[in-house]
Amino acid sequence: MIFDFFGNKSKAVVSMAHIGALPGSPLYDADRGLDGLIEGVAADVEKLQAGGVDAIMFGNENDRPYVFKGSPESIAAMTAVVQAIKPMLKVPFGVNYLWDPVSSVAIGAVTGASFVREIFTGVFASDMGIWEPDCASASRLRHNLRRDDMKMFFNINAEFAHALDQRPIELRAKSAVFSSLADAILVSGPITGQPADASNLRKVAEVLPDVPVFANTGVNIDNIADIFSVADGCIIGTHFKVDGNTWNAVDADRVNRFMEKVEGLR
Repeated sequence: MIFDFFGNKSKAVVSMAHIGALPGSPLYDADRGLDGLIEGVAADVEKLQAGGVDAIMFGNENDRPYVFKGSPESIAAMTAVVQAIKPMLKVPFGVNYLWDPVSSVAIGAVTGASFVREIFTGVFASDMGIWEPDCASASRLRHNLRRDDMKMFFNINAEFAHALDQRPIELRAKSAVFSSLADAILVSGPITGQPADASNLRKVAEVLPDVPVFANTGVNIDNIADIFSVADGCIIGTHFKVDGNTWNAVDADRVNRFMEKVEGLR
């Protein structure tokens, strides 16, 4: 059911490696520079891999306020950070440039990512304004860069936003596979760190029995058993951080405890 790059795992755990604010973002620390960004994410990746996660996804969650189109300096910097970390990676990796599907595909393709995650379809009213993703351009870029092997993970219900498309979530998910060639469907909660609605996750999984379905937000040690009873995998970031705070560094003990429970489940 899940992809070959996860090996023989029956359920997949993809952990976030949050890069510090990139150049161009208001929170960018110019004094620490690119070397500081690499140092910070390398420390997190080391703990995540030691804890046994199945894959790592690089994301620019710290680039608040978020934008719909990446800037040249931030795209270049994120590419450089991922390239710098690659030699230490022992697991597959993915890329997510918030909230730009074309930039996500571009960075993922040139760095050799196994997958990318983004909002590829739909129309949303969001904190950032009206949100209209460009799935077609992202898909065509993947093909033109000869990276059709790189999977596209469709986050079907965006955080920080409300879908203006009022079709049921399961219909939107099925449509994304049919018309937009989604390789996997991700179901999110309303904001980073908050769980997806359990009924939404189940509805999507039921209508897409042959497509991997992941819980995208709010996964933790207390709900992972319920999530894995429905989903093929999860994306986890906040729960692995010190004190469960999205903006903190990774807590090795939290990773170890969570993955021990996962191994028991699978």
